[in-house]
Amino acid sequence: MSEQSTDLRETVRQRYAAAAVKVTEGGAACCGPEPVEVDENFGSTLYAANDRDALPADAVAASLGCGNPTAVAELREGERVLDLGSGGGIDVLLSARRVGPIGKAYGLDMTEEMLALALANAAKAGAANVEFLKGTIEAVPLPANTIDVVISNCVINLSTDKPAVFAETFRVLKPGGRIGVSDVVADDTLTPDQRAERGDYVGCIAGALSFAEYRAGLEAAGFTDVEIIPTHPVADGMHSAIVRATKPVTAERARPTAESSDACCGVYACCTPAETSVDPALTVTESKTASGCGCQD
Repeated sequence: MSEQSTDLRETVRQRYAAAAVKVTEGGAACCGPEPVEVDENFGSTLYAANDRDALPADAVAASLGCGNPTAVAELREGERVLDLGSGGGIDVLLSARRVGPIGKAYGLDMTEEMLALALANAAKAGAANVEFLKGTIEAVPLPANTIDVVISNCVINLSTDKPAVFAETFRVLKPGGRIGVSDVVADDTLTPDQRAERGDYVGCIAGALSFAEYRAGLEAAGFTDVEIIPTHPVADGMHSAIVRATKPVTAERARPTAESSDACCGVYACCTPAETSVDPALTVTESKTASGCGCQD
């Protein structure tokens, strides 16, 4: 990972850690926590009142997204759901209710403070079918072909390695699995510099992909039936959008780009942040072990 990418990730981590602390400290006050986001384009106002009312106040207050992915993912009873960048847990808890006791909802986040808040919210909600994992969305700590639905709420735009996010999402999904994501997407006419002029990276603007870039990234990872539908504007030429796509039932992982196409140690892009297993049924660690290769770091 480049120094710039590392710096951006740390900036994002600090922003969300501060948001979690704000909610936690506000929850101890007599009147409860104030929402972190009060903009009409972001936060808990994008959820139906009956959804908000059924959750712990801290989970609602910590909502930082640009949509409601649980409303578009068409979750079904018994499914296993993964929320990328789960924050305070609002989408994990809503997903857990929709998939029922025989289903399961995972939340993945890199921020200790948000994970602590999410665990507290799950306990308050009495949710037994949830699990929160620490990690990054570029390297999901789950086996391949184990998840029915991947959701995310205004988080993928924050990644500095979106091809890795799409590849990991594809890997963990079962054949026939799907994504239901809310994210910020830019008009195709806007250059990266023009997107940066409309907002900063941690504000979910500067790092947004265009519609064409988003579609191409998902298709390069192997997804089909890609659908990107804008829902409301968040800046000039920038939109909150619903993103849907499917992992084919007979999916074969898309071959990586030429610069990382050679495989060694049982993985592509060996010993880099973009490592992915040649065999999608195995984790990177399992592939390296099976290959007997000495490249283990």
